[in-house]
Amino acid sequence: MPVVNVAIGRLKKFLPGVKIDKALDVLPFVGLDIEGIDKDVIRVEYNPNRPDFSSDYGIVRALRGLLGKEMGLPKFRVAGRSGLAVRVDKSVKKVRPFVVALAARNGRLDDETIKQLIAMQEDLHNGIGRRRKKASIGIHNLDAIKFPVKYATADSNRAFVPLDGSQEQTIKQILQDTETGRAYGHLVSGPKYSVITDSAGTVLSLPPIINGDATKVDVKCRNLFVEVTATDKKAADDVLAVIAITLADAGFTIKTVTIVDGRKEETPDTRPRKISVDAGYVNDIIGLNLTPKEIVSCLKKSRLDARASGSRVTCTVPRYRTDITHEIDLAEEVAIGYGIYDIAPNFPISPTSGQRAAMSSYFAAVRQAMTGLGMLESFNFSLTSRDVQYALCGRPEAEVLAVDGTKSIEHEVLRSSLVPSLLQSLSRNVHEEYPQRLFEIGKTFHRQQGRIVERWHVAAIAAHGDAGYTEIKSAMQALLASGFGMSASTRASEDPLYIKGRCAAITTDRQVGTIGEITPLAIDNFKLRVPVAAFEIDLSELLSL
Repeated sequence: MPVVNVAIGRLKKFLPGVKIDKALDVLPFVGLDIEGIDKDVIRVEYNPNRPDFSSDYGIVRALRGLLGKEMGLPKFRVAGRSGLAVRVDKSVKKVRPFVVALAARNGRLDDETIKQLIAMQEDLHNGIGRRRKKASIGIHNLDAIKFPVKYATADSNRAFVPLDGSQEQTIKQILQDTETGRAYGHLVSGPKYSVITDSAGTVLSLPPIINGDATKVDVKCRNLFVEVTATDKKAADDVLAVIAITLADAGFTIKTVTIVDGRKEETPDTRPRKISVDAGYVNDIIGLNLTPKEIVSCLKKSRLDARASGSRVTCTVPRYRTDITHEIDLAEEVAIGYGIYDIAPNFPISPTSGQRAAMSSYFAAVRQAMTGLGMLESFNFSLTSRDVQYALCGRPEAEVLAVDGTKSIEHEVLRSSLVPSLLQSLSRNVHEEYPQRLFEIGKTFHRQQGRIVERWHVAAIAAHGDAGYTEIKSAMQALLASGFGMSASTRASEDPLYIKGRCAAITTDRQVGTIGEITPLAIDNFKLRVPVAAFEIDLSELLSL
C-alpha cells in the first residue's frame, strides 16, 4: 500500500485549532492507516483507489470535512483559459496517443511542498498510471518554456540534458545508461519515441521516461506547467484532475491549456458529475435509519454536495474523486460522514440462526482427514495457464474452456483437473525440504452436452525420494474411511498424467477418481527432482452434491 509522509508542523498549519491527537484519532475513519510516527513525521498508508490521498493536501481536505471545518465540495474552479497550447503531431498516435495539460500560476513552493508533489507524482504513476504504462506526468517550470508546446516523436539520436543531468545524452543513451531509463525503457520500443518540446526546440520531456533538466522545478518557481501523456485518455484525465485540485490547495491558480489534436480541447476538465441514490438503499447497506436530509449532511462531511428530493438523494461528485462510480460508493461515503465510530453494533432481528451447509461439513471432514495425514492445503486459482493444465502434463487439449481475449497467459483456461495446479505448487517450492505433501479442494469445469458443468474435486500429491503408488493409495483410503466412512477399490486404468501400469481408477459403486504415479515427462517439465504420486476424487460424484 502507498504511504504519504505528513509533517506534523504542516498538519497544525492546515488544521488550526485542532489538536493533533484529535486529527490522528479521525484519520482511520477516513479510510487511512497510521503506519508509524517518526519524530515530526506521520507515515500514513492509504488505499490506491483514493489517488486524491497521494499528498498531505488531499488528506487534510478529507479531515476538514469530518472535523466540521469545511463542508461540501471544496471551493475550487478553473480560473479560465491560460492562452497556452500543446500541438499534437500525428506521429504520436502509434506511440503514446494522448496528452492533457494545465497551467498553475502565482503559487509559492517550499522544499516540503516539492517533496509532496514528487511523492504524489510517483504514486499516481504507480496507481492510475499502472507504473507509467497507462499515464505519466511531467511537472515543469512554466517560465522556462516558450509556447506553443509540441507533442511529437523523435528518433533515438535526439539529444537533451535529462533531469538532474550534467550533459546532453541521446535518447538511446538515456535508456541504456540512466537508472530511470533502465527501469522504464521496456515501455518504449522505438524506432520513434514520444517527446515534448517547446517552440525553441527545448526538450521538456521524454514520456514516460524522464523530464528534461531545462524546466526543472525548484523553490523559486512561481508558475508551473503540468503535462500528462497516456495510452488511455480517461487515465490521463483522472491523473490531471487530482493534480489540479492539489495544486489549487497549494495556493496556485489553475488555468486550462488548449490541446490541438485535429480539434481543440481545453484541459483539465474539472466538471463534477452527479449520481442519484435512494435513501432506503443507503440505510439497508449501512444498517441505519437516516432521513434523506441526514444523508445529505453526511455526504457533505465527506466533501461531496447533495440535495434531497423525496426519498432520492442526488450527489454531486468532484472530478478528482475517481473512486466513486456507483450507489454503493455513496453509501460508504454516508457511513464515513456519519462517523463509523458512531455506528453501534446490534443483534440481527431474525429469529432464526444460520448453520453450516452440508457441503461445508464435507469439506471440513476432508481437511481434517488430510491434515491428519500430514498434508498441507494448497489454494490455487480456477483460471490457470494452458501449458500448466495440458502441455506440461502431457494431457490432450479436449473441450478446453478458454477465456476470450485473456490479458495474461497465466490465467487463460478454466481447469478441468486439480493435480496440474498441485504440480505447479511443487515446482515453486523445489528449494524447500522434502517430503512435500499437499492437497486441494476446488472446482473443476467441464463441457457436457453444450453446457458448462462445475464440479467439486479433492486432489492430493506426495513428492519425495520414496513417493509411490502404495503411499498415495493409503492416503486415499484413509480419507474415504475417516472423512466419509466409505471404502473404495482400484482397478487398472490409463491416464496421460500417470505412468502406464501405475495408474488406477478409484471406484465405489461407480468411478469417482484416478490415482497413480506422475509421468517422468510431467516431473521433468515442472523441474521436480523427486518421484511424485497423486490422486484426484470427484466429490460431486462421490457425495452426489
